[in-house]
Amino acid sequence: MDLVYPPVVKIVQGLWRYLGLRFTFIGEANIPRNGHAILAINHVGYLDFAIAGTAVLPAGRYVRFMAKKEVFDHPIAGPLMKGMHHISVDRSNGSPSFIAALKALAGGEIVGVFPEATISRTFELKEMKSGVVRLAMESGAPIIPTVVWGSQRIWTKRIKRDFGRKNFPIIVAMAAPYFIEANSDIEAEMGKLRSKLEDLLKIAQSHYPDSGDGEFWQPAKLGGSAPTPEQLVEIIAKEKREREIN
Repeated sequence: MDLVYPPVVKIVQGLWRYLGLRFTFIGEANIPRNGHAILAINHVGYLDFAIAGTAVLPAGRYVRFMAKKEVFDHPIAGPLMKGMHHISVDRSNGSPSFIAALKALAGGEIVGVFPEATISRTFELKEMKSGVVRLAMESGAPIIPTVVWGSQRIWTKRIKRDFGRKNFPIIVAMAAPYFIEANSDIEAEMGKLRSKLEDLLKIAQSHYPDSGDGEFWQPAKLGGSAPTPEQLVEIIAKEKREREIN
């Protein structure tokens, strides 16, 4: 029984109204009204989980997100995350979270996974971890590739959050569910998932109403000022050196 999720949803929806966000959902019909499923979501901003969860609400569903343990350890966020039956992920030992996700899927839940694990600072797809594919193989649940676009303008890594009323457009695109056979090749299936997410990301970007020319939130290959993957390697190396000095 969900006692915490409904009031939190109301609070989040109030935040969206305050921010004046303009949502566009593509592929809402791909969210099942009942039964298990895995949302495999790209990661461009800190609010991606709440935004992806909002896109699923019209189907009458809640998403149980897999999130890093540190969020659950927070004195305020932690009890809320536990109350909404999200799944804690200890990156040093992923087995308990994998088992918890399997149990949630066996109970007919939708589980939300960020295969990139951390936010992409280039806003392109990063290297992805195979847990989502292994979860689909063992549970028999379909994967629904999902892309969030525009959330990086509000709050993302290494950029000061902007909670002003900017009326930012937000797009969430959800592809058709697909199944993975239990004996499938994991690497091949990871390639398939990546291809589906890349195609979906292009659709979301093509529907986005703001050009983003020269803007921090637009990938360099689309005319923005976000770092390229090559530049990001140098930036991270520089940040590491600075941390070591300090």
